[in-house]
Amino acid sequence: MTIAYFDCFAGISGDMTLGALLDAGADRNLLDATIEALRLGDEVNVNVRHEQRGHVGGTRVIVQTRDRVERTVPDLRAVISAAEVPDEVKRPALSALERLGSAEARLHNLPESQLNLHELGGADTLVDLVGAFWLLQNLRVVQVYASALPAPGGRAGQMPLPAPASMRVLEGTGATFQASDETRELVTPTGGAILAVAAKFTRPAMSLQSIGYGIGAREVPGNALAVWIGEEVATQTGVTMIETNIDDMAPNLIAALCEDLMGMGALDVSVLPAVMKKGRPGHVLAVMATSDTTALLTDHVLRHSTTLGVRLTNADRVIAQRRMIEVRTEFGVARAKVKEIGGKAIDVAPEFEDCRRMARESGRDLSEVMRAVTTAARKELGLD
Repeated sequence: MTIAYFDCFAGISGDMTLGALLDAGADRNLLDATIEALRLGDEVNVNVRHEQRGHVGGTRVIVQTRDRVERTVPDLRAVISAAEVPDEVKRPALSALERLGSAEARLHNLPESQLNLHELGGADTLVDLVGAFWLLQNLRVVQVYASALPAPGGRAGQMPLPAPASMRVLEGTGATFQASDETRELVTPTGGAILAVAAKFTRPAMSLQSIGYGIGAREVPGNALAVWIGEEVATQTGVTMIETNIDDMAPNLIAALCEDLMGMGALDVSVLPAVMKKGRPGHVLAVMATSDTTALLTDHVLRHSTTLGVRLTNADRVIAQRRMIEVRTEFGVARAKVKEIGGKAIDVAPEFEDCRRMARESGRDLSEVMRAVTTAARKELGLD
């Protein structure tokens, strides 16, 4: 599975994100395609060039606007919605825009239609958002990760640091921050929105294929954003199995317990029928947990089930690689999960929720839709 890790040692902005992805090998022509798809050719020019920031050299992207048109959040949303870009690009771009709009609305206590977004309301924001997710798709990135974000203190003029808009955008995402001695904004709202939608804030184990540096506007040494592109390496092979036998708990309560355990971070939860002592019908509850969630999940089972004890067993597991693809069928576009071993696709499974949605929309049987998605995916992968 191809992943991207953003090392935000000097912060992140929209144009730095574009530069880093281009420097890592994404197609430069997609920036022009982004402008065309957004119908912004009369407003925007993009300049891409190599620049140095001390010992770091990389790609600088300058999105220049002419006769700047200020847009409200509904205006921006309409432009992205009408753009002829892939759905897997449009969806996260719209989600990022929603975060920007929501953050600004909360800060200024105004509805979206009355917000003056100033620099966020320009065509460059549209190019940054749509361009970033299109370049990620071009690099076949399935999952994005990000480092801790630098958080300066104090104020820059009248603006508190970190910038309130950026903090609101990242609220509730699990983003981590580390103190910085800088006295300027390092994480822009647009850069934060891209990470808020796409990233997990942890450093993954990966085999590196390429690295890119996106150069920032400020001409100081080290003002760059790094992105690492590579294949994820599964390191979590050790798990703990939490098991218990239950013969006096209502089935609907067991179902609720399973949902809660999955929501708390269990890797898997299963319930098997069993014959208990005195011939009583019962269930064996089995929970697969990582080392850092074992105690939490064990406590939850003891508190929220009728059992008086659990069994803990350490186990190893071998994980096949997996990635998601999108395929087009007569019912619409759907995702499919590809199982890989040694980098080679060996099987594929249709994404259930996509198939169920298309079955409802088309009025066709769910099994028929799932077969169509499977057939299209296998054909695209050359498995048939």
